[in-house]
Amino acid sequence: MGMYYLNSISPYYLYKSEASSPYFVDKSLLLKELFPLAEAGNRHVCITRPRRFGKTVMANMVGAFFGRGTDSGDVFHKLKISEEKGYQKHLNQHNIIYIDFSVVDDECTSYKEYMDGIKETLKSDLHAAYPDVCFREKSPVREDFMQVFASRNERFLFVFDEWDAVFHMPFVTENEKKSYLLFLKGLLKDKPYVSLAYMTGILPIAKYSSGSELNMFIEYTMASETKFGEDFGFSEAEVDMLYQRYQSKCIEQREKMFVTREGLRTWYDGYYTKTGERMYNPRSVTASLSNNNLGNYWTSSGPYDEIFYYIEHNVDDVRKDLALMVSGEGISAKIQEYAATSMNLTTRGEIFSAMVVYGFLSYYKGKVYIPNKELMETLVGISYKKTEKIHQCRVETLHIS
Repeated sequence: MGMYYLNSISPYYLYKSEASSPYFVDKSLLLKELFPLAEAGNRHVCITRPRRFGKTVMANMVGAFFGRGTDSGDVFHKLKISEEKGYQKHLNQHNIIYIDFSVVDDECTSYKEYMDGIKETLKSDLHAAYPDVCFREKSPVREDFMQVFASRNERFLFVFDEWDAVFHMPFVTENEKKSYLLFLKGLLKDKPYVSLAYMTGILPIAKYSSGSELNMFIEYTMASETKFGEDFGFSEAEVDMLYQRYQSKCIEQREKMFVTREGLRTWYDGYYTKTGERMYNPRSVTASLSNNNLGNYWTSSGPYDEIFYYIEHNVDDVRKDLALMVSGEGISAKIQEYAATSMNLTTRGEIFSAMVVYGFLSYYKGKVYIPNKELMETLVGISYKKTEKIHQCRVETLHIS
């Protein structure tokens, strides 16, 4: 019987589809870093990156590789990880719990409804998979996991994608955000049934978890840690390789080439790892090569628009600085990655921090930059749209009064 969260086959099919695309880049060596953690048990890793930096692809890879749901050797035997010690030992040998927290029913209107759905699904998966384990009626989810561990000595590897999606759901209150953190703590912290929790999102934990709720996680952000630095985004060498594939494909299909190597650099490069290596936005590079077109593939929605509200309303300095950045300059800024929640950005530092975390600006050696042409177009476009919208509101208000 198929399960929804437990040993789901979805990550395998999604990653297999990614791995068969013409502009796929093999980042499977990330898994090697996770082998010793999964073996040690009770380990927690949170990797945060800007939007569209391949977080979900990597989460699917982790789920597809470790999960018992299906035999994924057909995908991984061609990848770099298959050469590594520990490959056979871990391939499809773990119980995976894979949850994408951004999945929300279109009719869901409350946090309780959203969380009840997740908890009930986890419970029904466990009860179906372990019919011989004696579960207490109406027990919390963590107790059911403990029952499985106690009865069967089985552990679980948790993969949570978009862990921070809850913080952007319009119906979630401040108190409910705290409840969510306590749910994660209760499920994952100091639990013998957890072999590894691998969590990804945009916003760093430190922003939300002021107390000790999630202090078991080791956090890896783009600006603060060198580890995993090159597992997200494309390096210069990887883009060279993809560009050669693109050239061969165009020659083979007798298509005219509309993308230049320099064009890719101008449009999509400009992010930095902690060690200073330049990184390209992976989603845009693959979209550009697939479509044979240098264009803006950055779409803005939801909380990202709020940042522009702050630029418009709060800080004249920010607008002046952005004007300088548009001319190509870097601006000195103190970036606190935890100051990234939208909706209460009051200082220049907070606005720039949020823009770095969401990927609108890049940060290197104490300065913020507009990374590339794609973001330049996006920033100019959204600022213009926002100004138009504000102008429209004023006109309507005058008309009403």
